[in-house]
Amino acid sequence: MSAVPVFDPVIHAPGRLQICAILSGVDDAEFGLIRDRIGVSDSVLSKHLKQLEEAGYVALTKAPLEGRQRTWIGLTGAGRRAFAAHVAELQRLAGVAAVGG
Repeated sequence: MSAVPVFDPVIHAPGRLQICAILSGVDDAEFGLIRDRIGVSDSVLSKHLKQLEEAGYVALTKAPLEGRQRTWIGLTGAGRRAFAAHVAELQRLAGVAAVGG
């Protein structure tokens, strides 16, 4: 019997879901890029990243770029697995809704 996909409330919030979706396709991304892509303020993105980091889903790295300190964010192995499981559960629920509707 295969494992049941998991609906993850940490990932499910729209901003955090978008962050994970962006990061799932890259090794890491710069803070400003993510902020601009999801259209939130620095403080809102920081709060989302703090929750994802506390769950062990993202790792933050600070490094200089063009004379300024920049923050780079990447999904951890646990974050990639959790995001994949969450997406699988959303797909399963969408399938149930389509069949049941």
